[in-house]
Amino acid sequence: MRVLIGVTGSIAAYKAAEVVSALKKSGAEITVVMTEHATELVGPATFRALSGNEVRVELFERWPGKPIHIDLATGHDVVAIIPATANIIGKIACGICDDLLSTVALSTRSPILIAPAMNEAMYGNVAVQENIATLKERGITFIEPETGWLACGTEGVGRLASLDTILAAINEAASGSASGSKVTGAAGAGATPPAVASKDLAGAKVVITGGATLEPIDEVRFISNRSSGKMAAALARVAERRGAEIVLVTGIAAVPPPPGIKTVRVETGAEMKQAIQDEWEDADCIVMAAAVCDFRPGRVAKGKLKRQEGLKLELTSTDDILGDFSRKKNKRMMVGFALETEDEVERGKRKLDEKDLDLVIANNPLREGTGFGSDSNAGYLIYRDGRVEEMPLMSKLDLSEKVFDAVASHLAALP
Repeated sequence: MRVLIGVTGSIAAYKAAEVVSALKKSGAEITVVMTEHATELVGPATFRALSGNEVRVELFERWPGKPIHIDLATGHDVVAIIPATANIIGKIACGICDDLLSTVALSTRSPILIAPAMNEAMYGNVAVQENIATLKERGITFIEPETGWLACGTEGVGRLASLDTILAAINEAASGSASGSKVTGAAGAGATPPAVASKDLAGAKVVITGGATLEPIDEVRFISNRSSGKMAAALARVAERRGAEIVLVTGIAAVPPPPGIKTVRVETGAEMKQAIQDEWEDADCIVMAAAVCDFRPGRVAKGKLKRQEGLKLELTSTDDILGDFSRKKNKRMMVGFALETEDEVERGKRKLDEKDLDLVIANNPLREGTGFGSDSNAGYLIYRDGRVEEMPLMSKLDLSEKVFDAVASHLAALP
């Protein structure tokens, strides 16, 4: 696989070095093109050492044969701009070619990926969003930024996507013409689907829940949990790639939903249950990856409760959404997650039996590399027929592939 990485003057430029390193380890051939502003943040020597090739910056560099921007624009399976500033996005949208990277971007016929990274106010600016929309309409793929702590000292949307997400997007974009090498991400885990996308879920409707629900205490405070929604986002991406019709029902999440997927946003467990009910009639599979609060306040106070010593909350159990739907599943496949801090297999089996599920993914959030908000996961797949398959540490995308291997087999065996 041959990849051209474009690096621009975002403070996240140093993270592009991780991308180049992972690509190189996988056997990919890397060319790095930097803007002059990017060189103020990370020296070209860094990318030269990691890629094993010269780094290109100058548009009018002496170059044998064709002009440098024409040569660089051809022969790559994908052109990925990581990170991308508002400046480069605007240039490409408006057809401005005033440096090497923007000229290459407008000259190439290879798939282009853009991974924005900038201040949340800048990312949300109308002009930037209009430029992004324009480029999407022209067929350019965006690797959506995440919500998190930004270099400017604020928290919001604009943080560069995770390494595994970026590697997955590069593999997927290059799969039609790449040499077949597989890029790996965190902890050496395979971060991408196979080069040729299987459509074994074509015609199936899959409802996936994710994120955390919240239950109000008063009109300001609430009970919730630490779920990031990353597992559900990975599941949705993989199921869509394999041909399924996806509905993502998401509570509070730290990552945006994958672009182009039908998304229903909810807050409380009751709202999540209703959203599933609305999609239930023609669903073939329900994957409950959401972290639904087990308890809610028995009474929601009006306004804001005043500070008082020894405040006591009377809690009541929330609905067992997974169990309630599983009891009326008929031919639908029901998949659940069991988050356990000990005895994962035994407790996962118990959950499968008690709730009459077809597949349970049991995992321990205390295991290294699998904590809340991580890009990787590990655990056990527990099947209806009693089989238990241990899953070593891997990206959440690869774990999603394992889950949908099981789903596809189950649905294919139905009469």
